[in-house]
Amino acid sequence: MKKQEEKEKQSKKKRDKMTEAEKTLKSYKIREREVKVKVIRVAILITLLFLIIIYFILRTVYDLGDFTISLDPQEDTQSGLVMYESIETKEERKILKADKLEFMDNISINWLPDNLHNERDGAHNGENYIAYTFYLENKGSDAIDYWYTIHIDDVIKNVDRAVRVMIYLNDSRTVYAKANESTGTPETGTKAFYSTTDVLLEERQNFNPGDIDKMTIVIWIEGDDPDCVDALIGGEMKMTMEITEEHKAQ
Repeated sequence: MKKQEEKEKQSKKKRDKMTEAEKTLKSYKIREREVKVKVIRVAILITLLFLIIIYFILRTVYDLGDFTISLDPQEDTQSGLVMYESIETKEERKILKADKLEFMDNISINWLPDNLHNERDGAHNGENYIAYTFYLENKGSDAIDYWYTIHIDDVIKNVDRAVRVMIYLNDSRTVYAKANESTGTPETGTKAFYSTTDVLLEERQNFNPGDIDKMTIVIWIEGDDPDCVDALIGGEMKMTMEITEEHKAQ
């Protein structure tokens, strides 16, 4: 009888030990699960915060429009080079923004009006093209040279293969296009893009005190370009023009 009781006591102790071990294991698993849940929550919050930051950065950038023009903020203090949109008001600006088009179909350069550079100041977009006219003036006392460049900020679906950028500097016209994909040579009637990241880099020399330069920028998709194919449909391109100055050596 005593032996039986002793066996039962030992069995009970084993069961109690197993129960405690199970409880400890269960408690450990619960804590481990809670830690994982917290880590996942923190990771999700960090990801959401990151996406929100990226969204606002992109929104800030793209709210500027598809084409912006900026003048070095130090120019007016160095030489008196100023920029404005209207020849009548001459309101000096550091940044100019061209109105963007929600949709742009391909057209031919032959469809563009002949008087785009004399049409009007500021934005004067037409059907399937962007057009913008502005002015630069030397209000300083010395002759200067200035540089103007157009950066390619973003391209989607290789639409830059068929984009044309036309610059009127006063009455002188130049059309820029990406070199032909097959031959690597400039497209007919155009000057090849300066690089993969810049449409152009040009210097305006001997800009004398009191001189005023009129610039008109025209952007469209050239339907006669051999690289204008259906694969480009839905593409986008964002560009920025920057104007900087250097004094002539005395």
